Amino acid sequence: MKNFNGLTEAIIGASMEVHRALGPGLLESTYEMCFCRELAIRGIPFGRQVPISVEYKGVKLDCGYRADIVVDGTILLKIKAIDSLLRIHDAQLLSYLKRWLENWTPNQLQRGIVEKRIAQTRARAG
Repeated sequence: MKNFNGLTEAIIGASMEVHRALGPGLLESTYEMCFCRELAIRGIPFGRQVPISVEYKGVKLDCGYRADIVVDGTILLKIKAIDSLLRIHDAQLLSYLKRWLENWTPNQLQRGIVEKRIAQTRARAG
């Protein structure tokens, strides 16, 4: 669709629009549905509740993992309706990313880059 920076800017803009329109205090499912509607309005391709399999001993199993939203096949989003992020949320997102990368890009270098970026983002957020 777009270059990565343009796509992330569009995602941030869409999320800010949803937050402006709805405010805080709603269920994650409500924000997810409205965010998907905003992406559709903006013509940004996405998948909602995208299945992520787990590989166990060489067999891919459907264990019920679902990515909340995958934008343009490249960006995985996890919707949270909470006051602040905790370490458990980082662990959950990292687990989803690892599973997603195992399914789509089984490259250890790329997984390492993703994990490093999450760690850097977390460090900057304090």
